[in-house]
Amino acid sequence: MVVIDVFQHYQVNHLRLLQLPHLKKPSKFLLTRLENSDNFSSISRRKSQTRFKLFKVKASSSLCSTMSLFSQNPMVNDITSTVITSGVALFCLQFWGEIAKRRIIKDQILIRKFVHINIGLVFMLMWPIFSFRPQAAYLAALVPGVNIIRMLVLGLGLIKDESMVMSMTRSGDYRELLKGPFYYASTATLACAVYWRTSPIAIAIICNLCAGDGLADIMGRRFGKKKLPHNRNKSYAGSIAMAIAGFLASIGYMHFFSQFGFIKESPSLVLGFLIVSLATTLVESLSISTEIDDNLTVPLTAALVGSLVL
Repeated sequence: MVVIDVFQHYQVNHLRLLQLPHLKKPSKFLLTRLENSDNFSSISRRKSQTRFKLFKVKASSSLCSTMSLFSQNPMVNDITSTVITSGVALFCLQFWGEIAKRRIIKDQILIRKFVHINIGLVFMLMWPIFSFRPQAAYLAALVPGVNIIRMLVLGLGLIKDESMVMSMTRSGDYRELLKGPFYYASTATLACAVYWRTSPIAIAIICNLCAGDGLADIMGRRFGKKKLPHNRNKSYAGSIAMAIAGFLASIGYMHFFSQFGFIKESPSLVLGFLIVSLATTLVESLSISTEIDDNLTVPLTAALVGSLVL
């Protein structure tokens, strides 16, 4: 820009020189110099603007690949990310399993809800390390997909894992794994494979299932003295906690994913997340969610309503 200013000053001085009385007819040499000055000035401006645009593109692309492990080889990156994500998920499961087995926290239902809240949100937190290739979503979906098989094997009694059963069931009965935990793992798998990180519907599904439904049970048991008129098994405290937790978690992940360019933050998106959280809270408060399983009704509601408002 300094160079441009110098040539602009040079050009102005030459124009003043042309206005002098003794130079009624400027020479061809002087006219050529002035023309070249104009061309140089315009070219310099265009080059500066081009460099600035390239800088913005490079900055944006570098931000999107900030957490990429092997940006030069997407397949290696995604395989490595799958292994790391699986290790993190397994660590979380084993951690809460040991907490339950050692009776560090005696309330088994509370431990189960901590697992319920923790696993899905941590899994979604790992999504940015995957590449932008199509296979990334399917490789990431293998992590909860393996848990589907695990729930089936444990739920059928083919393999025994006491700590796992105690941390993921209400009664300690391994057959319970075929219901809520199985639906939970299936939801995380489908949300990842079908919607992935570029869709706010995936955020709405997992956040309302994990943060919303998980906190609803904790708050309802501790502060839920006042019951809902249409369902005496549910409380105002639990429903309010679910709506707030699901909504705030959705907003948090919206902001998180927007930092990598996956989605764009907007007021309409915030409103959409609020509507989904209220809808899932309403469905969770109905008796049908107790009869079937809220691990199934909540994500289905989030997917259906989310497809309409997000």
